[in-house]
Amino acid sequence: MNHPTRSYNEIRSALLARHELALLDVREEDPYAQGHPLFAANVPLSKLELEVFARVPRRDTQVTVYDDGEGLAEQAAERLKGWGYTDVAVLEGGLAGWRGAGGELFIDVNVPSKAFGELVEAERHTPSLGAEQVKALLDSQADVVVLDARRFDEYQTMSIPQGVSVPGAELVLRVGELAPDPATRVIVNCAGRTRSIIGTQSLVNAGIPNPVSALRNGTIGWTLAGQTLEHGQARHFGPVTETTRAVASAKARAVADRAGVARANPEVLRRWQAEAGRTTYLFDVRTPHEYEAGHLPGARGVPGGQLVQETDHVASVRGARIVLVDDEGVRANMSASWLAQMGWEVAVLDEPGAFSETGPWSAPRPAAPASERIAPETLRNWLAEGGTQVLDFTASANHIKGHVPGAAWVLRSQLAHALNRLPAAQRYVLTCGTSLLAGYAVNEVEAMTGKPVFVLDGGNAAWAAAGLGLETGDAHLAAPRIDRYRRPYEGTDAPRQAMQAYLDWEFGLVAQLGRDGTHGFNVI
Repeated sequence: MNHPTRSYNEIRSALLARHELALLDVREEDPYAQGHPLFAANVPLSKLELEVFARVPRRDTQVTVYDDGEGLAEQAAERLKGWGYTDVAVLEGGLAGWRGAGGELFIDVNVPSKAFGELVEAERHTPSLGAEQVKALLDSQADVVVLDARRFDEYQTMSIPQGVSVPGAELVLRVGELAPDPATRVIVNCAGRTRSIIGTQSLVNAGIPNPVSALRNGTIGWTLAGQTLEHGQARHFGPVTETTRAVASAKARAVADRAGVARANPEVLRRWQAEAGRTTYLFDVRTPHEYEAGHLPGARGVPGGQLVQETDHVASVRGARIVLVDDEGVRANMSASWLAQMGWEVAVLDEPGAFSETGPWSAPRPAAPASERIAPETLRNWLAEGGTQVLDFTASANHIKGHVPGAAWVLRSQLAHALNRLPAAQRYVLTCGTSLLAGYAVNEVEAMTGKPVFVLDGGNAAWAAAGLGLETGDAHLAAPRIDRYRRPYEGTDAPRQAMQAYLDWEFGLVAQLGRDGTHGFNVI
């Protein structure tokens, strides 16, 4: 398979010119996090079918794929061309070629937003308080509220004492209810730095009357200072009054206008979506509950705080247009104000009309190959007879939590290696959480084994629902656990040395941005 190549200089020139492009790292998340270009989006080959249609929706987008010599990029290019992508190239020399040409490499994930957050603090001098100062305020029962800007599940894992879950895009909308007295001090935290900085600066930009500060270095800083975190908390924001909403809406619109956010109506949106040669993403930035209760047809639900934090994960075409929608004029405007400063062409949809679709968003995907599906009871009988090997394609963390007894955990990108490690079988049954991803691996397993291949109908969830029992643990890992990068701030057992190293890395991101020179950020 010989595919066209695209050089570092060509991609850099396109980034500087703000042309549309998708630079896709098709390795697993952990190797991606060890080093990648600033605007490279991680779309692993093993999950390409599940993600790429939504993340790169226009088939004539300039797409460049790369790996670090593992042979994955050529496979990815072949699949993309088979699905109708017409401008696909492989990065000249791969990751080593990028580095050799002078390209800057960044570690970790969601780096554009993290680097941008550091730039915001450096330029705006976002106010912050250290862990010891915040602890003293709490101990003295001062008039203070602590607002946690992360997702609710992250907040539940570990939180600052008295902290209330208010994900980032909700802050400007909700703060008037949570701190109605302008004398109340507002403290915003996240796990590390970025969402604390962006959340605090959102309140500053919106001009709320309260004194507001970020918890410097978030829960990491709190832990390093020897303070105790809470676990399993459920404090979260409540409803807002019409007066609070109206005040917040006016403030958010002023911030968006200052950042250069465009306005759109449904007619303009339709024209943009039909425009040849341009990608237009439509994101609903309200809470998942609100989105599922009713949303615009074709809109993808991405809560605004996470959209700003993880833009590369949903809008993987740099230079594309982004349109945001909400139903109150606060969350879309505040989220858009940050995206505009991060170099995106962004608009807010005013008067969007009826939110006529309900339920969760369904990602577009290519058709899976034909396969024979079997019921959990059939698999149980086959396992009792012997000669059947179950291959589990779910996330490694999910496999460890529970899998079909004896199932081997495999990665599609490491499939040949995994099959060589496993004893030969007479038949293979593929599964994952729901068997969605497993269904795409049928032809590969058939080609590599020459044996009959089946798919467990409904996957591990159906097996568990049938009351057949799950096995836990990591005894059946047939591939390295590189499918997910363990964040240094994740969980409750992160080593202190790793946490400090993470903070040191964040402090150095502004200098890296300067060396890279392609970011296009403009802090208001």
